[in-house]
Amino acid sequence: MFAWALWFHIIAMVSWFAVLFYLPRLFVYHSEQADKAEFVEVVQVMEYKIYTYIGIPAFWATLLSGLLLIYLYPTNIFTTGGWFHTKLLFVVFLTAYFFSLGWFRKQLIENATYKSGKFFRMYNEVPTLLMLVIVAMVIVKPF
Repeated sequence: MFAWALWFHIIAMVSWFAVLFYLPRLFVYHSEQADKAEFVEVVQVMEYKIYTYIGIPAFWATLLSGLLLIYLYPTNIFTTGGWFHTKLLFVVFLTAYFFSLGWFRKQLIENATYKSGKFFRMYNEVPTLLMLVIVAMVIVKPF
């Protein structure tokens, strides 16, 4: 059962990261082409569908399968070392990042954002940095 739960967790995580990487790129296009109404309409539909139909289910699938893994492999999380707590902390950061994408999406729809394409290009690097730490904690378990 554990192997199947891990398989599902990895598939869900990959799906979630696809959204985390692609949605900010759409925000770049949205903010840089804001004066082109037809283009913005298409991008808004893409943003909505990616966030709502892929991102939210993939987030929940990742979260719930992660909790299932903890349940199926009952180690005492207080004695596993700091790697597990570090991983969970960075998962919390990643979750906050994901929900900030939803907030930015709403701001872009309302044309209330003052963020530039350059900002979203930089913001697009956040999940990569978080992923590096999360995966390192799982694989290396340094402390």
